[in-house]
Amino acid sequence: MEVQKRMTGVLLLLLLSWAVTVAADVDCTTVTGFLTACSTFITYGTPDPLPGSPCCDSMMSLNVIAESGNDRRSICLCLMGLITTYNPNATAIATLPGFCGLSLGFILDPNTDCSS
Repeated sequence: MEVQKRMTGVLLLLLLSWAVTVAADVDCTTVTGFLTACSTFITYGTPDPLPGSPCCDSMMSLNVIAESGNDRRSICLCLMGLITTYNPNATAIATLPGFCGLSLGFILDPNTDCSS
């Protein structure tokens, strides 16, 4: 079963890599879709996301997409919008990359300027 999960993750990353080359900028619907795997953590703070969990796998996919400057900026803007919208859960959203051992190339903070 563990092998099947890993193969699914690899397939997802390959598909995302292909999708990134086809699409110009990432839209907020895509970012929000990736975060649905983290909804329990964002809402309740548990279960903690760990590398290899569905939540962290989704964050890894976002990290792959965030490799280009324009996509990183789009993801930043979407995440900042989500942090503003879900203010009580802003800390949970902001800590996701760190819990998953990732850096999206920007800091998730209410004062982050996504244009730079």
